[in-house]
Amino acid sequence: MSHNQSDDSVDNNEYETEKTVLSSDTFQGRVLSAENTPPSLVVLVGPPGYPGKQWHLTQAETIVGRSIECAIFIDDRSLSRNHCRFMLMGVDVSVVDMGSTNKTIVNGMTLPPLSPHRLKTNDQIKTGNVVFKYLERGSLEAMSTQEVQERVSKDPLTGAYTKGELLQRAPEIMKRAETLGEPLSLIVFDIDFFKKINDSFGHPGGDYVLKELGHVVGTKLVRSQDYFARFGGEEFVILLLGSNSRQAMDVAERIRTTVQSHQFTYDNAQIPVTISLGVAEKLPHEKNWDVLFERADKALYQSKKTGRNKVSLSP
Repeated sequence: MSHNQSDDSVDNNEYETEKTVLSSDTFQGRVLSAENTPPSLVVLVGPPGYPGKQWHLTQAETIVGRSIECAIFIDDRSLSRNHCRFMLMGVDVSVVDMGSTNKTIVNGMTLPPLSPHRLKTNDQIKTGNVVFKYLERGSLEAMSTQEVQERVSKDPLTGAYTKGELLQRAPEIMKRAETLGEPLSLIVFDIDFFKKINDSFGHPGGDYVLKELGHVVGTKLVRSQDYFARFGGEEFVILLLGSNSRQAMDVAERIRTTVQSHQFTYDNAQIPVTISLGVAEKLPHEKNWDVLFERADKALYQSKKTGRNKVSLSP
């Protein structure tokens, strides 16, 4: 009896040791991954939709303010248009108040205007009613915050942004385009006869098509400055910054032909997939996102009504 107890004890010790090694390896892997995480700002307190947001500080200078031209734009009247500047020098980051009305305050200390203050990790920076936390380069917390932010803002199946994230960002993107005098176009598209795909291959087959389409469009056909989102079901949108309607039509046609020629193979069967698309360019007087979306969506309906697997432009 005592012999069996001894064996069990050895087995348990080996199991605990194995768990410790696995946990250690996992932690070391995350530490190594975090080493490449740039210094970051995380919003602790701010207007709705902002708390938890994170920005990486990768440029020599990053300006925070309520001007749409700021790299970190926060729509809150308590901030000055150009409130403060974060400066990256090697691995160090300093903050400089730019003569703001409500001042820049670090850990309770008000900074004199135009005087750089070097930041340490976990410093809290108050700009008006908005409070940031600074995280230095290589921070595990910064990496974890980014992972959480992506889980909340990205559709887990397709990798595109969620509808909620789109509806939050779209008005800001429209305002930025208007302020900078840049063109902005919208592509709306959905999968033709998607119900037939679900009926023929089941919902797992439909999910495969959605995932594969999201991967193809998101990794091969969308530029880094564009905004690709899943609007719901089999409908997607792409906001094209700096693109007029002619350029957007070219992009839409490239997406259409790429999807049509792509091999969607599920359970050893080829699934024929095509999409219908609608394109609209933001008009000079257009300030409402809903109006722009409605025009692009009507153009999509026109594509579907006149044969599908085509691109239509909103007048």
